[in-house]
Amino acid sequence: MIDLYYWTTPNGHKITMYLEEAGIPYRLKPVNIGKGEQFDPAFLAISPNNRIPAIVDHGPADGGKAISVFESGAILLYLAGKTGRFIPKDLRGQVQALEWLMWQMAGLGPMAGQNHHFAHYAPEKIAYAIDRYVKETSRLYAVLDKRLVGRAFIVGSEYTIADMACYPWIIPDRQGQDLEQFPNLKRWHAAIRARPATTRAYARAKEVNPNPGAPRGEAERRILFGQDRSVVK
Repeated sequence: MIDLYYWTTPNGHKITMYLEEAGIPYRLKPVNIGKGEQFDPAFLAISPNNRIPAIVDHGPADGGKAISVFESGAILLYLAGKTGRFIPKDLRGQVQALEWLMWQMAGLGPMAGQNHHFAHYAPEKIAYAIDRYVKETSRLYAVLDKRLVGRAFIVGSEYTIADMACYPWIIPDRQGQDLEQFPNLKRWHAAIRARPATTRAYARAKEVNPNPGAPRGEAERRILFGQDRSVVK
């Protein structure tokens, strides 16, 4: 059994997508980041960066005590190693899956996240910042669209953790993008959206947080966007 410390964000969706695809039994442990639950000492013992997602695997492959893992990319790699699924068996395929996983972690996620912040959450609409991140998101969409030419999935014919990492961050209506301009990306996105495991994963999100959206009030905004070194204890 795996405990998944989770909230309804793109990084959280990555892990429910994997667990649903692999059929691994898991318990959702909601961490309401708008209420500051990510600063609970018990959670910080698992995720010292006070961010979701994190997991605790109570049945690790070595048969020892429970293992905790934080950071969504690390969790995907851990689960792929545990199950041997959704990561290529051959060396070159593995390299490609890791490259694109790191591309998402270092590029698509952070840049799209800044896009979301300045376009939807910032109290002031700063034209330079919005333009900067909408354009960079467009560039990243184009990179992925080019990669998907002649490929069903990012690594090829095989659905992998690279796809699971990228899919939740493709949110064109929130990111100032038009998928019609990226036909390969559009096809790929529709194929993953139609997977039963993706449907189940996003249904779990609705169970946890039926009404996601912008921060509800100044207190929640401070919790989400006002963190500095004082929160690290």
